[in-house]
Amino acid sequence: MTVSVNKVSLSFGGRSIFNDISFQINPGDRIGLVGRNGAGKSTLLRLIAGEYTPENGNIATPNGFRLAFLKQELLKQPGITVMQLAESAFDEIKQLEKRTDEINVEIVERTDYESQSYHDLLDELHHLIERFSMLQGHTYVADIERVLKGLGFKPEDHNKKLSTFSGGWQMRAELARLLLIQPDLLLLDEPTNHLDIESIIWLEEYLAQSKQTVVLVSHDRTFLDNVTNRTIEISLGKAYDFNCSYSKYVLQREEIRTKQLQSAKNQDKEIKQTEQLIQKFRYKASKASFAQSLIKKLDKMDRIEVDEDDARSMHFSFPPAPRSGKVVVHGQNLGKTYGENVVLNKVDIEIERGQRVAFVGQNGQGKSTLIKIITDSLAHTGNLEIGHNIKIGYYAQDQADELDGNKTVLATIEDAADEESRKRSRDLLGSFMFSGEDVEKKVKVLSGGERGRLALCKLLLDPINFLVMDEPTNHLDMRAKDVLKSALQNYDGTLLVVSHDRAFLADLVNNVYEFKDGVVKQYLGGINYFLEQRKLDSMRMLEKRSTVQKEEVVVEKKKNNFQEKKNLEKLVRKLKNQQTRTEAEIAALETKIKTADNDMLDAEKFKEISKDPDYFTKYEADKKSLEKLMKKWEHDAFELEEKETELDQY
Repeated sequence: MTVSVNKVSLSFGGRSIFNDISFQINPGDRIGLVGRNGAGKSTLLRLIAGEYTPENGNIATPNGFRLAFLKQELLKQPGITVMQLAESAFDEIKQLEKRTDEINVEIVERTDYESQSYHDLLDELHHLIERFSMLQGHTYVADIERVLKGLGFKPEDHNKKLSTFSGGWQMRAELARLLLIQPDLLLLDEPTNHLDIESIIWLEEYLAQSKQTVVLVSHDRTFLDNVTNRTIEISLGKAYDFNCSYSKYVLQREEIRTKQLQSAKNQDKEIKQTEQLIQKFRYKASKASFAQSLIKKLDKMDRIEVDEDDARSMHFSFPPAPRSGKVVVHGQNLGKTYGENVVLNKVDIEIERGQRVAFVGQNGQGKSTLIKIITDSLAHTGNLEIGHNIKIGYYAQDQADELDGNKTVLATIEDAADEESRKRSRDLLGSFMFSGEDVEKKVKVLSGGERGRLALCKLLLDPINFLVMDEPTNHLDMRAKDVLKSALQNYDGTLLVVSHDRAFLADLVNNVYEFKDGVVKQYLGGINYFLEQRKLDSMRMLEKRSTVQKEEVVVEKKKNNFQEKKNLEKLVRKLKNQQTRTEAEIAALETKIKTADNDMLDAEKFKEISKDPDYFTKYEADKKSLEKLMKKWEHDAFELEEKETELDQY
């Protein structure tokens, strides 16, 4: 099923967002939608989803087309559990199950075997069973558990209410639901912003291996390269289509633009020379006809257009940091628990003036919790001291979401500024690419990246000497990340940053704290030194391999235990054989039940069936046996997957 975007134009508040853009989304395409913050990427997704209507042109989708859309903002769903949200992807299957159960009860209770209504009931049951089988209804529970596990949910999380999870985890649950729907087209707007590395890698593999048609917005280079097979750039209202992944697109885009510039330069030279000849000969009778032919040549010439490049970028620097005491943060035996969950345990930390510190580790290991203890005085055990004359600037993970959506961009800065800073509000906003009418926009209409830039702008209103940033690159485009990094490299205060991005941390920090199992370990060096000490190639390997200490000990023992490996291989073979036998039993029972269903639909055979008083009892017993076998198959499948994963550790 192909989706066609035909000469679509759209503008907001007199500003053109798109101008006659056209492209097709073909089955199996995995398209990376890229461009600067505010270029219109999220808007284009909303157009495709039918939430916005183009001013000109149209977006054509086939009849019966199913579309699923993960947005940056999430609708609240109070009262629903994680499992209930995931199961809502299978509403039709659940309705089929319910109706099938109702019919089976009715069949057992009725005795009018030769009536038309009874035959109609059997016919309905037959169609329900076929539809259920076509939708692979027997495996949907296993599918749910597989996807929830891949996105980081533990079995004990399944029946917890969504409202008890953070916004990031609620977004994961919604992503799970959309993946399970298996729509004709999946739209994903920055899906990795709320995922840790393990979940990002799982999602990469899931999307890359599936036949799913996807259009996604992301500023994660590695994710784009590993998932997409096509790139569409949105720049200055136009769409540029490249049949390749992101890194190849960057090279091709530059090559094309270089060739365009050279061709345009050569053409300009030719035009100039031709015009000079025309001026030289047009008034000479003997050369007049020659001059006219040159004029016609110029008129017919197709002028080479060079693709416009959006060269705008942030340009800012942090104000000089006020002098502070030598010790910025001193923490001893710090601890934090939530109920029975121990997040931090006996943590010691000391940050001195001028240090540039990174917190790294899996999500949920306590990085943001320790930051909140330091910046927001979150209740904790142990002793924490903030040094003399420390002025903290804090950029939280959800900083951009905390902005007042009803305020304008200008009012947001003016209301937060003192009298002196207020005078330079417009100049400051200009440094963050908010100029002219942009400053009068309401915050609620800004893109995620634009809100991120505005939140960064607020940090510059007051001089600070201890800058704390929790995932500051979320929502920022590639260029904005580079500008922020440059500004941080030139910042003369003390820096503490949480990030999963090795490229961002490289040459930025000189101290690394690794968070794992409630314990925090310090490495006196930059991110490359830390990875070298941990014998890792990348931050991805760090977080993929960061498992609870007990599991690491078990894995290490297994690596050194040849006999245990042999036993595990034997168990895997046994489980595979067991699963094969179960599948054969399932196939035999399904054939038997299907034959019975067909016999009940045949009037002659049904008369014979009716003579056997135990027939329907046996029929129901077979169905229950099939249900038990399916549950057994699912259980064995999960156990086999776990054991094969353990075996992979050797």
